[in-house]
Amino acid sequence: MPHTHARLFNGLLVLSGLALLSPLAISPAQAQDKRPALIITSDPLPTNLQGKLYAKPTVARDVQAYEISGQSYYQPTETVVTGKVAELRSDLSLIEGKVEGLADELASLQRANEGKAADYYASVATVNTQLQTGTTPGNPRLVQKLDKAEATLEDISNSVNGLNDVALNAAQVASEASFLLEETRAAYTLSGAVEEDHVALAQLEDTINNRLISIERILNNVNDDITRTATYLNSERNNLRTLSLAVANGDLYGKSLGNRPFSSAGSYQVASSNAVAGDASYNAAAAPLDSPRPLVKIRFNQPDVDYEQPVYTAVNEALERYPNAQFDLVAVSPTSGNAAEKAIESTRARRNAEKVLRTMTQLGLSLDRVALSQSESPDAQSSEVHIYIRP
Repeated sequence: MPHTHARLFNGLLVLSGLALLSPLAISPAQAQDKRPALIITSDPLPTNLQGKLYAKPTVARDVQAYEISGQSYYQPTETVVTGKVAELRSDLSLIEGKVEGLADELASLQRANEGKAADYYASVATVNTQLQTGTTPGNPRLVQKLDKAEATLEDISNSVNGLNDVALNAAQVASEASFLLEETRAAYTLSGAVEEDHVALAQLEDTINNRLISIERILNNVNDDITRTATYLNSERNNLRTLSLAVANGDLYGKSLGNRPFSSAGSYQVASSNAVAGDASYNAAAAPLDSPRPLVKIRFNQPDVDYEQPVYTAVNEALERYPNAQFDLVAVSPTSGNAAEKAIESTRARRNAEKVLRTMTQLGLSLDRVALSQSESPDAQSSEVHIYIRP
């Protein structure tokens, strides 16, 4: 079994294997290969090695406050986020231009509609004033004013298309601004930003939020204008139909029956009347409307029966008490005479009923609130039209 031997050689402790070879018997190559694995010595380390192993402590310099909070620290620095902020600002500038254009377009449409509404009411006021003071049926001057009012109302109707375009464009810009806001918030997570970049992003985020509020205000205003204009057009078209009938007859009626606001129903009872040609009367009583009741009776016993004003007044007051009331329009023909005379009177009664129905629709009453029927009466001396009110 091999043994390890140790001995001093030139001041060094040498460990070897089985045999210790004499230095004189070892060649340089063998000496290189047989270098000792461990050398233990008490000689001091070389100076150059001591300098490397035992370096003196490094004294850090004093950092001044201005170096971390002054200009020396906050030097202009271009980062990836800096470029992103510039890109976002450019997109925001485009959105701001669109918002300003939408606001200007909406204001222009509103001013134009205000002028058209003033022109419309000027024409209508002229017609109503002349009807109030008295005029001739079909007065061409009033017809001309009426035509002008209708044309102005159509111009206002066409402006609704412009309002719809503003609403669509505003919704599109709002979508773009919302996307830009999301991009701005996502930029906070980008790596490589400096403090100034996040400050710029915060300012940009607040600006975009303010623009979104402005867009929301434009959307609210334009939607209000569309709703208000649509309601206004529907109401005034009904009024124009009634006014057209008034001009044709040279008489003043009032607002359309179709523009009546709904209110709570009161107690009202309509009694039958003994109307003569062109005359109608009605009585109000404190009783609930629980069954059909006679409202107006029109006798067509002369060529021209002026029934429009009595019908308007009766239906108008009936609707004040019963806003949801329905009406029955009955064509009544006499039973006297031979078969040919009965047929003629029956046809005449139907035509007169259709004429009264057209008048009621011109006055603004909806067709779905009027039911037509036919009847015979031994008390009738000529064709008659009866109007009943029912719940």
